[in-house]
Amino acid sequence: MAFEKALDLMRLAEMAAARHKGVCLVEVSAEFGVNLRTAQRMIRGLEDAFPSVEFSTDQDRRRWWKLNDTRVLGMLGIRDSELAALDMSIRRAEREGAAKDVSTLISLRDRLLATMPSSHARRAEVDAGAMLEAQGYACRPGPRVQVEPNILGAIAVAIKAPFSLTIAYRGANDGAAQDRVVEPYGMLLGIRQYLIARDIGNGRAFRRFRLDRIASAKITGQSFARDPDFDLDTYAAQSFGSYHSDVEHKPVIWRFAPSAAAAAREFAFHPNQVVTEEPDGALRVAFTASGWVEMAWHLYQWGDQVEVIAPAELRDLVRGHRRGDVGVLP
Repeated sequence: MAFEKALDLMRLAEMAAARHKGVCLVEVSAEFGVNLRTAQRMIRGLEDAFPSVEFSTDQDRRRWWKLNDTRVLGMLGIRDSELAALDMSIRRAEREGAAKDVSTLISLRDRLLATMPSSHARRAEVDAGAMLEAQGYACRPGPRVQVEPNILGAIAVAIKAPFSLTIAYRGANDGAAQDRVVEPYGMLLGIRQYLIARDIGNGRAFRRFRLDRIASAKITGQSFARDPDFDLDTYAAQSFGSYHSDVEHKPVIWRFAPSAAAAAREFAFHPNQVVTEEPDGALRVAFTASGWVEMAWHLYQWGDQVEVIAPAELRDLVRGHRRGDVGVLP
């Protein structure tokens, strides 16, 4: 708890230094989710820790606290989570074609890293990269199941450390959530979000835990050694989307009609796909993965412009849903 209070104090000092007028009690209350009495105690702590804090009163008789000596804050550098968030913003701008925003954000990133000692900058970049990699397929647009932010926060810290987690998890056949101790390795973020973790109490096998079925997540403080042979991309490639079933893990072959081949050629349907051009202009896509329902959801968008060659179970699943009146391809 004392550690968290120290972090809150540093965050408050950053706010008081960065904002032109400083901070007022209402802003402190809103930022940290505390009442005004607690906000007053935090301001007193700020004054005790930073004697250079000055206050002023505006025309509405509201008091503002401003930190002018920022030398201590300059020693903090950039947090890996902040650098990761900046990198994700650059990626989003790239996907949206906002070239000017991309160049501006990259310039800001370079300038921030330039202010740090080289060893700290390298460490921050490595940690930020690890966070982005651990998030797997993050920032995927479209609908998604909502997950409590505190659960995501605990998982992110545990993955980075790494620490084991105690999660209260309600499986598909469980009447109520049960505590499980797991070693987290990464996340897959899509419509359904999954934690990839080794289940300590179930043969230490890697499992996918749906985040919407996790009622709580607590860091145990117990570190563990990562399996050096585990690769998140390889693990994720077992499936078409985020759902996995060993029973459904089979070779998949789709044939796109010549009229849809150009559009299909723009897609990477699977990391290990093999694409073949047919003499009539059709496009054949082959890969091995599971998740037939997610495949069917995607194939529906192509109407009758795609044919499932294999597996037979997937072909039967989509047979009644191949529409010819879908006028726009994905």
